[in-house]
Amino acid sequence: MDRFTSMSVFVKAVELGSFRAAADALQMSSQFVGKHVQALEQHLGVQLLHRTTRRQALTDFGRAYVERAKSILQEMEQAEQLAAETRAVPMGRLRINAPVSFGMHTLAPRLPEYMLAHPQVEVELALSNRAVDLVEEGYEAVFRVGVLQDSGLIARVLAPYRLVVCAAPAYLRRHARLKTPWDLQQHECLCFAHTELRTHWSFDGPEGRIVVPVKSRLVADHGEPLLHAALAGLGIILQPLEVVQPALNDARLVQLLPGYGVPSRPLHLVYAHNRRVTPKLRSFIDFAVGAFGQAA
Repeated sequence: MDRFTSMSVFVKAVELGSFRAAADALQMSSQFVGKHVQALEQHLGVQLLHRTTRRQALTDFGRAYVERAKSILQEMEQAEQLAAETRAVPMGRLRINAPVSFGMHTLAPRLPEYMLAHPQVEVELALSNRAVDLVEEGYEAVFRVGVLQDSGLIARVLAPYRLVVCAAPAYLRRHARLKTPWDLQQHECLCFAHTELRTHWSFDGPEGRIVVPVKSRLVADHGEPLLHAALAGLGIILQPLEVVQPALNDARLVQLLPGYGVPSRPLHLVYAHNRRVTPKLRSFIDFAVGAFGQAA
């Protein structure tokens, strides 16, 4: 007899208190239930039950064995459920949150690929630069830029978020040329309201890490207003490459300080550790890692 089937029958008989009750629940004869238990005892070489004509009682070994058997059967059920979910078709509403610039310039152009591949998934995308509470606000997956706090979330590492410092030719014609990051202190900088970028910009150069205090007449919590101000010649911006790339390509903006690198910012996709990874969530995680992972 199959050992796991015999184990299941034995656990059911213990839970229901008799072979007859187990037989009714499992739709088999009570004699067949007894044969399963006997086969299990023969395999183990240890008695599991004290049986009389009127009652049955667990032996000391049987009491310990039934608890371990329950755990094994539960793990088997979970493993089979995982396989079933792997085969299942992703479907249902998927709520995602992302920072505004990343969402508009990086995620949005690639998101149709995911939706075309998974036509039964409905995506609800929210863009925000604040640190949303994934659990409280009901998001299943959230993109986060910057160093993660210890929040107990599961994080998938994606390719670092690259930043570029640049300005319009019209601004550069009216102001002194930048030779080092320290020269930014004599220039108009257009600052991002979130994180340390509001007041300090960092660079890596021949002398190591440089952190420069900056000031601005315009501070915004989205990158797009800063981009428009830079294109109008109002000042220098430090923004993600995806935001400024089109303007760099057609020379409306010029990249500055080529001898100095801007430290990239970590990018993660996070989800709750206690959330069951459904087929729709798994499919989106796989998509995000493929589209925005380290190789990308």
